[in-house]
Amino acid sequence: MNNNVAFLATDVGRLFRKRFDVAARQLGVTGPQWRMLTAIRRTPGTNQCALASWLEVEAITAGRMIDRLEKVGFVERRHDPADRRKWRLFLTPESERLMERLAECATDVFADALVGFDDTEHQQVLALLQRLRANLSDEPITEAKLAHG
Repeated sequence: MNNNVAFLATDVGRLFRKRFDVAARQLGVTGPQWRMLTAIRRTPGTNQCALASWLEVEAITAGRMIDRLEKVGFVERRHDPADRRKWRLFLTPESERLMERLAECATDVFADALVGFDDTEHQQVLALLQRLRANLSDEPITEAKLAHG
């Protein structure tokens, strides 16, 4: 299995999630909550269905996570101006502060993962992973994408 790209990529992802989960719990959130907060931060005003799709969970699961994050003051629901039946999701100032602390934890996890890699090897790993992602997502690979990630 050590020469199976899919197995190795999945295992690396699992190990990253495990490290992120440990770091997140120290700050009072779970790894999946961290991922949800990250998704909301990337796309403020997103909705529950989009989050569920991105996190690869059922909409009801995403809804329960949003409920918990709203209850502790990390997420704010606002009515969608185009459809009052829908909600748009935003981070609160408190969660923005939390995200800064989580970003520091992520930097530490990345540093641990890259021990022994020089800058050239780091850039090679990124370029190769970007190509794999592009191949699997049917995105055309361009020089600009490879240069900017």
